[in-house]
Amino acid sequence: MQLFYNPNISESTKEIIFDKEESRHIVKVLRMKEGDTFSITNGKGSLFSAEILNANPKGCLVKILSEETQQPLPYHLHLAVAPTKLNDRYEWFLEKATEIGISEITPIICDHSERKTIKPERYEKILQSAMKQSLKAYLPVLNKAVSFKDFITSGKSSENLKFIAHCEETDRKSLKSTLLPKKNVLILIGPEGDFSSEEIELAKANSFVPVSLGESRLRTETAAVVACHSVAFVNEN
Repeated sequence: MQLFYNPNISESTKEIIFDKEESRHIVKVLRMKEGDTFSITNGKGSLFSAEILNANPKGCLVKILSEETQQPLPYHLHLAVAPTKLNDRYEWFLEKATEIGISEITPIICDHSERKTIKPERYEKILQSAMKQSLKAYLPVLNKAVSFKDFITSGKSSENLKFIAHCEETDRKSLKSTLLPKKNVLILIGPEGDFSSEEIELAKANSFVPVSLGESRLRTETAAVVACHSVAFVNEN
């Protein structure tokens, strides 16, 4: 199945014109023509079957044939992950987490963060591409980058289970032993230099449970993917 993304499509849409970039991909790269069909998602759970009416590489016009709703994840996973020193490492995490199954991502700027800026437009493209590649109809939400302190103390998180994964040799539980299926989960993943002691204490004071992701010391992006897969695994039937 060939899957495309268009955030403006809804159940009332009859026809839609793709932008120049997507149109060129459809007509020039995939060599699709009038009468060919493919699928479109709006990233909100809907899958639409569409037929090409006008294979114009500057604005491909398609007709919507039918709509179905993809089953959502049986859990809500929010990962708050510090930006990595090398940008492509964070992009790798975004891609893999989307393939595995994630609901929401927040870049958090920590005391030991070497990178304090992100490229949200680039990150959005990575998420969209991974969603299409893995044939998913739900686009993960990418929140604005925020400081660790502001994120922890904002009081906006409504997750049932809140964890902070760190490397300090203090009392920590194993993440896999504390996870439960069908829950709203929030996991904090720190930068290359780990969370500071002050950040760990602040998280604990705000009901975050310290956890370990195993015996190995992991890179930020690896830790985030391990955490993502752990939640997905617990929710497998």
